[in-house]
Amino acid sequence: MASRFIAGTDLAGALEAGRRINRQGLAVTFAYLGEHCASTPEAAASREVYLELLEEIARQGLDANVSIKPTQFGMDVSETECRANVEQLVRRAATLDNFVRLDMESSAYTDRTLALTTELHARYGSVGTVIQAYLYRSREDVERLCEGGIRVRLCKGAYLEPPEVAFRRKAEVDRNFLELMRMLVARGAYPAIATHDEKMIAGTREFAAANGVPSDAFEFQMLYGIRRDLQRKLAAEGYKVRLYVPFGRAWYPYFMRRLAERPANLLFLLRNLWRG
Repeated sequence: MASRFIAGTDLAGALEAGRRINRQGLAVTFAYLGEHCASTPEAAASREVYLELLEEIARQGLDANVSIKPTQFGMDVSETECRANVEQLVRRAATLDNFVRLDMESSAYTDRTLALTTELHARYGSVGTVIQAYLYRSREDVERLCEGGIRVRLCKGAYLEPPEVAFRRKAEVDRNFLELMRMLVARGAYPAIATHDEKMIAGTREFAAANGVPSDAFEFQMLYGIRRDLQRKLAAEGYKVRLYVPFGRAWYPYFMRRLAERPANLLFLLRNLWRG
């Protein structure tokens, strides 16, 4: 089952998947698995994988960028080391005319992730982050990120959050997602609308068309191996579609952590295992 959603255990496997995806007319953001590292050498090792990945993307001419988790770069171990690791990656991405996305983890990391993104964007410009629609705070965060010209990926959110910080009902999350989407599509810096929900996708398309926003002013993002039929359909209609492509030997803890944090994720994966 994991092979449907994970592009191999090493860099070669990920790059092969990236080439195949590009040939299908889709873009890629690579994610090397291994969040919550326990030491600075472990964080440095992840940094080196990503640096090599950026070089290979440039060498092979792939339509691809990278997504990282701050805890994989040492945020739980040393914020100073984490900043240095991420800065090295963002600086190299800038010289290669590429881009680094700081993935958003649980709400315990939101402030630190946004602060790091904002700091590095001011220095290099080749970095963005993620906003989760189920958090109450996200509207204010989107406002600030739009004002700063920082690229945002909007998603619903997959972590189990307490009711003090996050909407509990799907209808509430969907409503907030659409509100944030409208803000980003209207005045964000090339936003990424990350969803497999056809209602959210339809809402995005309708809003863009009604407001004269061209289809190349934003992109849709989806997970590797999920709703491949919908990925192809959107790309055929002229929309930019980028797949989040995870790889690495840490696929098992990645799966188990996601399922433990939110059991509904299991149903989501199983439902999509047999879809197109």
